[in-house]
Amino acid sequence: MFHMFSITVGGLLNATCGNITELVIAIFALSSNKVAVVKYSLLGSILSNLLLVLGTSLLCGGIANLGVEQKYDRRQGDVNSLMLLLGLLCYLLPVLYKYSAASAALTVDPSLHLSRASSIVMLIAYVVYIIFQLWTHRQLFEAEDEDTDENNGSDEQPVIGLWSAIAWLIGMTVFIALLSEYVVDTIEDASDSWGLSVSFLSLILLPIVGNAAEHAGAIIFAFKNKLDISLGVALGSATQIAMFVVPLCVIVAWIMGIKMDLNFNLLETGSVALAVIVTSFTLQDGTSHYMKGLVLLLCYIVIGACFFVQRTPFNQADVTNVMLKPDTNAVFSA
Repeated sequence: MFHMFSITVGGLLNATCGNITELVIAIFALSSNKVAVVKYSLLGSILSNLLLVLGTSLLCGGIANLGVEQKYDRRQGDVNSLMLLLGLLCYLLPVLYKYSAASAALTVDPSLHLSRASSIVMLIAYVVYIIFQLWTHRQLFEAEDEDTDENNGSDEQPVIGLWSAIAWLIGMTVFIALLSEYVVDTIEDASDSWGLSVSFLSLILLPIVGNAAEHAGAIIFAFKNKLDISLGVALGSATQIAMFVVPLCVIVAWIMGIKMDLNFNLLETGSVALAVIVTSFTLQDGTSHYMKGLVLLLCYIVIGACFFVQRTPFNQADVTNVMLKPDTNAVFSA
């Protein structure tokens, strides 16, 4: 029981520490009133974890274990899929509300209030999810863990101790915090000098760099045929971003007097919806092979290509004007 509980906590801590990058960057971007950058980077992190990190892990794990049947506990995937679908609902409603006839003659306030109320609901749901995962239903994974221990025969020894790991995490967090302000301030200049859209930089490249540590960890566990941990890292991170970091940023922006809502626009929200649906179908049978990972990875490449060819000029002032004028048909884009 304790061993499985430690694995669950380890996966949660791995996802949390990996997502500190996105959270710190988001807070610095909000302080500079770069709402669009915050939205793109957080949405890109969800896509990166669901399609890139999980897809690469399943692909590499399947190739490295061709002669071994790869199994994982599908109940973990079911719970995370439910949480992601709840988050997707909260993202879809502001988008649908914007295009509904009822909102044509109204101000931006109803959509903004809906987003803030949904954010509070999402935060409550995530707290309950943590309680469900770590306390009330952690026994769901005990039986499989006992079988795994019998097959492995012995436990692996940790490379570093607890306090060494904590020191490294604190040190890297401080380092990330120092770099985040620089990244936020230079992302638009990088867009101009590199000839890439801000949406592509924020949605694709920035999350890839931010998720590098958990990406490597998930692949290593997949190579060792420990898919439960890989799923815990990838799905846990995506769930944490969708259900905790995004609504927390909405609440923080609310406190700062910045009008950030959950309207990620049709193309971006549709991409997340398809990613959640494809991932849910991929994980529904409790087994894995390299073909599943390849499909997820190819989906990510197609979505990345979509935002790569999106060349609409980005202007932060235009974003603010669009958010304050819901009677227009314009949407923020990069």
